[in-house]
Amino acid sequence: MTFAAKHAALILSAFLASGLSYSQAEHVDQQDRQPNIVLILADDLGFSDTAPYGSEVNTPNISALADMGVQFTNYHTAATCAPSRAMLLTGVDSHRNGVPNIPETIPPEQKRFPHYQGTLDPKIDTVANILNSVGYHTYIAGKWHLGNTPEKLPSQRGFDRSFALGATGSDNWEDRPYLPISDRAEWFADGKAAKLPEKFYSSEFLVDKTIEFIDSNAQDKKPFFAYIPFQAVHIPVQAPQEFIDKYDEVYRDGWQALREARQAKLKALGLIPNDSNMVRMSTMGDWDAQTEEQKRYQAKRMAVYAGMIDAMDFHIGRLITHLKSIGEFDNTVFIFTSDNGSEATGENNARDLYGRLVMKFLGYRNDYETLGLKGSMNVIGPSFASAAASPLAYYKFYAGEGGMRVPLIIAGKPLQRPEKKVSNSFSFVTDITPTIIDIAGAEFSSKSKELVSGRSLLPVVKGDIEHTYGPNDSIGYELGGNAALFRGDYKLVKVSGKIADDQWHLYNIVNDPGETVDLRATLPERYALMLNEYQQYAKDNNVLDMPTGYDHERQGIINGINTRLPNLRLYVSIIVGVLILFALTTIVRARRRYK
Repeated sequence: MTFAAKHAALILSAFLASGLSYSQAEHVDQQDRQPNIVLILADDLGFSDTAPYGSEVNTPNISALADMGVQFTNYHTAATCAPSRAMLLTGVDSHRNGVPNIPETIPPEQKRFPHYQGTLDPKIDTVANILNSVGYHTYIAGKWHLGNTPEKLPSQRGFDRSFALGATGSDNWEDRPYLPISDRAEWFADGKAAKLPEKFYSSEFLVDKTIEFIDSNAQDKKPFFAYIPFQAVHIPVQAPQEFIDKYDEVYRDGWQALREARQAKLKALGLIPNDSNMVRMSTMGDWDAQTEEQKRYQAKRMAVYAGMIDAMDFHIGRLITHLKSIGEFDNTVFIFTSDNGSEATGENNARDLYGRLVMKFLGYRNDYETLGLKGSMNVIGPSFASAAASPLAYYKFYAGEGGMRVPLIIAGKPLQRPEKKVSNSFSFVTDITPTIIDIAGAEFSSKSKELVSGRSLLPVVKGDIEHTYGPNDSIGYELGGNAALFRGDYKLVKVSGKIADDQWHLYNIVNDPGETVDLRATLPERYALMLNEYQQYAKDNNVLDMPTGYDHERQGIINGINTRLPNLRLYVSIIVGVLILFALTTIVRARRRYK
């Protein structure tokens, strides 16, 4: 029996046994409805960036959700945004749903294949399609990033109402892109190009839109599914001044001290083993080598980041308050997570080449006094990104735990949990849609069932079982040459890129979440078994090899230039051809002259 059916049966038996009055029966009817579901997705939020996961950042509303539900400590997602969002909303592996990588970094050698387009395959059902078919209102307010042509927008993918960002990101204060590869921020309202209001801050606006959508259909008493993919804390990192000010003195001890403090807090909370260690990232700079002025500036960058998380939590609280005021809170399940680990764009030098180029093309500034405010470009760089992912290794784009392991909280009164629970059950991003479908009492179509690889986490949430996956179940993963296979407590991983060795390693990520002890030599049979299983996964899912020398940052720049100047290659070819012809002509003339 499904969760919703069991819930309905309990309500019905209680009603028949007690002889309730009409007004009481009306209340029962409200409880008998399928539960509302709110899916909250942070952007580039590190594993330890919220208070329930060891952060110093003030997140009382996220903490309250953790206190009334299940907090997962071993949940994994793709290491970058579009693939994780596609899997989150379908339950289908990224190499089968059309989004194996973000479109901005797919090399041309792969782009010619239909399953490497970086946009969601229209033949695959989204969770919104399925919920819509069983009577749910479906809403999205926030970043989509799964296709921005009319037929690929949320309005054509099962969402009744939408205010969505088609691009990889955008400014948080105004209607403009944060990268010089497009002319507009690519916001769409119900499938049509839209402009933002003059008074705008992303987290506030997205919650306002969600409340507007919910209220527009409140009278019909149908359940709703609200998907809120925030821009926080994607670059540009920006926040209102009152939130930044809270953290003015918090980060003066630097990134390594922060990384260590969060590790200690996670141990005290019992979320990681007391005897676990962490690596020192090669990209983490020497805080003591910074001048006092540099330390002050670096601390401010992180204060803005903390303020942005705090502001997101504040606006989540506004949504919760509104649901309570309209009598829907008690019938709502909340799922909170992040699309990937922390973002390390930019160098530790706050005024690096990337920042100067963006400011030059888009008119941003990065002075200390206005950092994080309207018109300001801010990133935290790899050192503070390592602290945001503490105690894990690596961050966004990379298959280390810091790129893939993120918070997951599932909470709400309809789940009937008597007390908070912490679960170390392995879970993966493809599990979210099956979980939502299970909570709603819906079913996948026969077509979807064949493709969906995820499993419902509801039995773990309800306490029926401890683990969703058994010790012999394996889950494969690949993105941009980074690869992994999870099996039981173990992870086989190959981290690729300019800061990695591109070699396979084996870790016990339950005992050693920091990936500090490579077990490849000590467990050769397990290593061979898991490598064979990964190779089978890659074959079954048609995973393509990366071109030699692939680098996601360089490819992103090349693709951006090609997007901005589609005829650039033709112009370059013509110029090179003319130069070669000129050189050959000169050589021929010189030879004739000396004959």
